[in-house]
Amino acid sequence: MSEVTNTEQRAQKRFPLLSDTNINTVLMNGAQIALCKLKRARNFDARLYFYAEIGAFLEVSLSRGAGISDDTRKRLEAVHSEATHIHMDATKASRAIK
Repeated sequence: MSEVTNTEQRAQKRFPLLSDTNINTVLMNGAQIALCKLKRARNFDARLYFYAEIGAFLEVSLSRGAGISDDTRKRLEAVHSEATHIHMDATKASRAIK
């Protein structure tokens, strides 16, 4: 192997999060985790917290020049839409019980 290849490989091992595509993965994984927690939340405050967290991921995805792809934005919008329906349905169900 050449010296340049070894240097590039060592740099990639030391700094694995410096890729532009990793921000897309981080945003989607964070939103998916928050959605799972939203689905399991037992009270309004917990659901509201996780719903807001998903909204924050969506808002960050709107940043231009951060390496966030259009596909990630669309997927985050879909997650946010699903979260909206889950949150609203759970709130409606809890009010019907009272």
